[in-house]
Amino acid sequence: MQTLKLTVNGKPFHAPDVRPHTTLLNWLRDQGLTGCKEGCAEGECGACAVLVARSTEDGGTRLESVNACLVLMGTLEGQEVITAEGLGEPGALHPVQFEMAVRGGSQCGYCTPGFVVSMAAEYYRPEREAGTAHCGPNGFDIHALSGNLCRCTGYRPIQDAAYALGAPDDSDVLAERRAQPAPAPQAIHLHTLDGEFHRPATLAEALDLLDTNPAAKLLAGGTDWGVEVNIRHARAPVTIAVDGLAELRGLTWTNEYLEIGAGLPLTEIERRLGDRVPLLAEWFPQFASRLIRNSATLGGNLGTASPIGDSPPVLLALDAGVVLIGKTGEREVKLSEFFTGYRQTVRQPGELIKAVRIPLPLAPTTGFFKIAKRRFDDISSVAVGVALELDGDIVKRLHIGLGGVAATPIRGTQAEEALTGQVWNEKNVRAAAKLLGSEGTPLDDHRATAAYRAAMLEQTLLKFYFEQTRQGVLV
Repeated sequence: MQTLKLTVNGKPFHAPDVRPHTTLLNWLRDQGLTGCKEGCAEGECGACAVLVARSTEDGGTRLESVNACLVLMGTLEGQEVITAEGLGEPGALHPVQFEMAVRGGSQCGYCTPGFVVSMAAEYYRPEREAGTAHCGPNGFDIHALSGNLCRCTGYRPIQDAAYALGAPDDSDVLAERRAQPAPAPQAIHLHTLDGEFHRPATLAEALDLLDTNPAAKLLAGGTDWGVEVNIRHARAPVTIAVDGLAELRGLTWTNEYLEIGAGLPLTEIERRLGDRVPLLAEWFPQFASRLIRNSATLGGNLGTASPIGDSPPVLLALDAGVVLIGKTGEREVKLSEFFTGYRQTVRQPGELIKAVRIPLPLAPTTGFFKIAKRRFDDISSVAVGVALELDGDIVKRLHIGLGGVAATPIRGTQAEEALTGQVWNEKNVRAAAKLLGSEGTPLDDHRATAAYRAAMLEQTLLKFYFEQTRQGVLV
């Protein structure tokens, strides 16, 4: 068994007995770094937030916040982690800690370290200092804290602390750290009585391992598997982590398509794309929280085959394909043909998702609608992605992706067919909306009734029409 090595708060640590399913949160607390708390064990409260050092495209370091409760230790070989204790200490508080204290942002203190860490990640975001952010008076994007929950102070004092922050000064060690390279992903093999954990160095090695262990658990961002490990105490005999594979982290434009690596975190996709794919730009902020998006991947979200995953409706609307690769080569499957049943896909044993391909040109008019109990950081009751291309006032191309209304994500084919080739007007859209409301096999559950889900399908298409035509408020 290999001894795992990592750097925490600037100090080298060795973890000789770490098990394949040990989370960073539990390991940190065993080291006495108890500022990192367990609140929910599923990445929804942010009490366990830590910073990790990740590479930028120019060879520097970006400090990003992640949920330590969802990070398995095997993915941290050779990596660098910063906890709330590493930011400051009594008598020498970090600016974030100071502002939280003087503005009353902490009461019981349980959630405070997580808020401080997420706030520090935003504090050191280079784009904030460059003035490109749009939210707060100091460029602070308050949505950086969307994955952190507090039940004591309310959020106003915490927001006040965030908006009081200036830019890091010249003596700030972590600000200087950003100019240095981040640790490269390191391969590791952990083997204990609890199972095996592999983090291969190359895609070829990963495929060899998967060929030998076709039932192995594939791990990318871990935001789904980590919940299974924590809440349901799931264990895999063999885990293969593909999060560090360069072959799965590309983003390439061609004349025919945009290809996005299956292992590229959503935050990185959002940063690289900007507004070049408007439907994705609209969708990103509504996918969980910044803490989750800093780890979650398209490959992971599609691979779980959840009927309420938020990426499939958007990608279905974009008519995307999934690139699968195995020892015998790669193949592309349309996403509309990828899901075969509840939590089931066409992926064969020995294959993994390499990339997502979005055909070009993009439809010029798009929209994403997520119906949930909360606007942000919540699971969808219904999700709808729409992509429309008109030729004059005639519908030339229409793709509608639906989530939460069937055992798998589906296309709204009846509404698509009813409108394609027809005039884009209220009468035709209302008729198609009725058809859309009958798509799928929605169920009654604790999130919504089947009737409500059907009604929301109908209303989202109408809302899309009225928003795009600017005809007024839908009644």
